[in-house]
Amino acid sequence: MQFRVALAQLNPTVGALDANLVAALDAYRRAAEQGCDLVAFGELSLTGYPPEDLLLKPRFVADQRAALERFASATGACAAVVGFVDERGGVLFNAAALCVDGEVAGTYHKRLLPNYAVFDEVRYFEPGTGELAPFEVAGHRIGITICEDMWSADGPHVALAAGGAEIIININGSPYHLDKDVEREAMVAERARSIKAPIVYVNQVGGQDELVFDGGSFAVDANGALIARSPLFVEDLRVVDLTAGGEIDPALSGDDELYEALVLGTRDYCHKNGFTDVVIGLSGGIDSTLVACVAVDALGAEHVHGVAMPSRYSSQHSIDDAYALASNLGIDIRTISIEPAFAAYMEMLETSFEGRTPGLTWENVQSRCRGQILMALSNEFGWMVLTTGNKSELAVGYFTIYGDSVGGYAIIKDLLKLTVYDLCRHVNARAGREIVPENVIVKPPSAELRPDQRDDQSLPPYEELDPILALYVEQDRTATEIIDAGHDPDVVRRITRLVDIAEYKRRQTPPGVRVSRKAFGKDRRVPITNGYR
Repeated sequence: MQFRVALAQLNPTVGALDANLVAALDAYRRAAEQGCDLVAFGELSLTGYPPEDLLLKPRFVADQRAALERFASATGACAAVVGFVDERGGVLFNAAALCVDGEVAGTYHKRLLPNYAVFDEVRYFEPGTGELAPFEVAGHRIGITICEDMWSADGPHVALAAGGAEIIININGSPYHLDKDVEREAMVAERARSIKAPIVYVNQVGGQDELVFDGGSFAVDANGALIARSPLFVEDLRVVDLTAGGEIDPALSGDDELYEALVLGTRDYCHKNGFTDVVIGLSGGIDSTLVACVAVDALGAEHVHGVAMPSRYSSQHSIDDAYALASNLGIDIRTISIEPAFAAYMEMLETSFEGRTPGLTWENVQSRCRGQILMALSNEFGWMVLTTGNKSELAVGYFTIYGDSVGGYAIIKDLLKLTVYDLCRHVNARAGREIVPENVIVKPPSAELRPDQRDDQSLPPYEELDPILALYVEQDRTATEIIDAGHDPDVVRRITRLVDIAEYKRRQTPPGVRVSRKAFGKDRRVPITNGYR
């Protein structure tokens, strides 16, 4: 089959219609110059995905339609499949336009609308209906589908193939979780074998709030064999001759893949929101260490600023570890003691607390002193504060609201504590030298808010805690089911209760990179006022 197609794996910004249009036109030009018969872009490629409640603004819908018309007018013999929002009589459709020879030659409306996990397309769109028919492009019959359409075994690709489609183009805004690329390739290969036709799968790339889109666009032949693949986490224009194939980039997996997702999500959240620099409270602990490593790889060492904020309970080795990390990463670091502020709070509250032993209250006051310092630096210098809490802590409420939870972005909020350790080891392994000081990895984790404090005085060991959290938070098991799976009943009841009562705190935390199948935020919407146990 003599047919050359370009997979335009671009990084759009939601709502940036002009910038997205310019990027699409540039990719189209390059594809046409390489003799392509067709270039395919991602789902809603002109608006960026997901546009969410921008779709409720009629002017936005009209403006993106005007952008489509401008794109179509620039096309020639090379056809293009472009994602856009189609409006018909006040009803919106998630759509793909076939543009060729200066006009929109055809339109396809997405049939299967996802309404689970992070998706809520039913809120905005109606599903496409009516007969399905392929389009004629360069002497070949092309079927067009959009993202979720392909995940159903009897989706519209079946009817399109039965109607004579020789090639299926599937455009996507498919967000990342670990090993999602493997699932996609296996699924599409099975679909190709079932209809005996090649499938071209194009995905967008980039960070959008808490979502990361990993790209990994690819093509398979009629036997399901991989014939081309774009890299993960970067923009790419992959040209494929369906008879001869194209270049196949190597896949990523495990810690390599997970780390790159964090880097991309952080870089795009900062840059797309106008921030060049970030500030991080460096405690000398494992969490702030990983956040700093990711930030440096995302933004460059010169744009990352560390702050050590010791109190009367801070150990010298933690301060030394923070400075060693900063030196290894090449970032600047300053020390701002919270002791004067902490002492002032104690004096201010002495009369009110007379006869009491505040305990946890003083621990939280220290954390809030640090939050105030970080936000002051942010306000003065325009640096975004990166918070350092992990998923294990967020799950059980082991953080201080308005303290260590303040900031603009939470890089590791979807990483369980044991994964944080794994990725810190990975940082050193991939660098071939010690970036993360060994002492940070081997010392017992501690908030250092009271004398000789350790995490395991307040929580079970993370080796016991994390598997319970994975079952309760990520797999929606009940406490009874987790106990039946062999976990300690008293520990399970305590931990699941902590997760439940911390929901109000999590609602007030910043967004962060989603890397699991179920993250706190869009994925998991549990009521705060909740009597079910």
